[in-house]
Amino acid sequence: MALVEVRNLSKIYHLGGEEIRALDDVSAEIEGGEFISIIGPSGSGKSTLMHILGCLDSPTHGTFSLDGTEIQNASRAEQAKIRNQKIGFVFQFFNLLPKLSVLQNVELPMIYSGISASERRKRAMAALEMVELQNRTKHRPMQLSGGQQQRVAIARALVNNPKIVFADEPTGNLDSHTGSAILALFKRLSEEGRTIVLVTHDPNIAARTTRRIEIRDGKIAEQVDETLAGLKPR
Repeated sequence: MALVEVRNLSKIYHLGGEEIRALDDVSAEIEGGEFISIIGPSGSGKSTLMHILGCLDSPTHGTFSLDGTEIQNASRAEQAKIRNQKIGFVFQFFNLLPKLSVLQNVELPMIYSGISASERRKRAMAALEMVELQNRTKHRPMQLSGGQQQRVAIARALVNNPKIVFADEPTGNLDSHTGSAILALFKRLSEEGRTIVLVTHDPNIAARTTRRIEIRDGKIAEQVDETLAGLKPR
């Protein structure tokens, strides 16, 4: 069974008597350990798909399962628990709390899980070591570079050992050199067995992933598996 299974998924909005299909009968699968990108221009539906896969929104029609759980049948409380325990998020603007230290920012998801203070610290330190920021634990976000802040955000996304990490335009607020380093970090994490989904409008970023799903006008326009095509990810 795939980690994520999407079948005939649609998201429909009604605005001023007009029907807008943000997603239109989308079907796809994501296997555990994949490094995949969802690519499309602004308004294509890629962010809507990520929000549904991340249990931040609900589809109008269709089914979606994550790690064997049928999400459309789960209550809001159950979906919140799934988000906290099985899903990690990384965003373009980092979303770190400025008054908290690096360590405290990484600990935040575990507070909602009821984990003890000592265990939170242990796991937060381990996550920061993964992104090579274990010597910045007492710094505040504004004392870090953009690339360092994004690595803190990645550590926070990993700290609950999620089944899947969604990264929404994670290099959009970084210079090209720093952005390339962040993509290399995602690739390494994928090679260690983590499932990473990058959402982007940039084909150069999508080319760094092993598989690409292109969305246009709410539909899947193309799926490209670099391995099956005999190509190596750049």
